[in-house]
Amino acid sequence: MTNSIATHGSALVLGAILGFGATALTSDAGPDATSAPEAVQEQAATAASDAVQTVLFETAMEDVLGRVAMVREMERAPGTGGAPHRHPGSHTFGYVLEGTYEVQVDDGPLRRLGPGEVFYEYPGALHAVSRNGSSVEPVRYLVFTVSDSSLPATVPE
Repeated sequence: MTNSIATHGSALVLGAILGFGATALTSDAGPDATSAPEAVQEQAATAASDAVQTVLFETAMEDVLGRVAMVREMERAPGTGGAPHRHPGSHTFGYVLEGTYEVQVDDGPLRRLGPGEVFYEYPGALHAVSRNGSSVEPVRYLVFTVSDSSLPATVPE
């Protein structure tokens, strides 16, 4: 029951955050904000993980000193995954758009998420498993982060 409440609570929080992000994308979010139509989309593929990342939105949060909010779309090729890592200064929320995403945070259970499901990583948590759960279909998911810009974005384990 607790896991169900936590999952629904996470979905509500993520929905509110993504709703805010979508609103910010279509409104004047301030001089430091960038969005896909206004900025060159960043796309980086890594040979080790075959992941493509597109930054959809990024802005400094002037009322939360030192914090940056970012929304990215990730696409991971079939059968690929990332190495264990941590995000020392980031609250990380994920929302699966298509496919199956497998995620494990710290020593928690391995979760197989499908479209419409969410995950959360607290700052410094071990992202022990991050991979496409299918050997034939790609996975697409959104990642929303609120990060401390003075800390590294990612640290390998």
